[in-house]
Amino acid sequence: MGAIGAGLAVLGAGIGIGLIGKGATEGIARQPEAAGKIQTAMIIAAALIEGVALFAAVIGFMAVQAGV
Repeated sequence: MGAIGAGLAVLGAGIGIGLIGKGATEGIARQPEAAGKIQTAMIIAAALIEGVALFAAVIGFMAVQAGV
């Protein structure tokens, strides 16, 4: 079950980061003058999602190692 949880966490993070990139691209296309602010917010949000996904994957792999 831990491996499934780790896989779902990474899959969800990938989808979330993809949606953030999509939204940022659309926002920059609509307002090119705000590209810097949009890009900064996108990178921060993607980094936070990546951190949570890494944490969830580590917990999942620890559960597999422990035999839970």
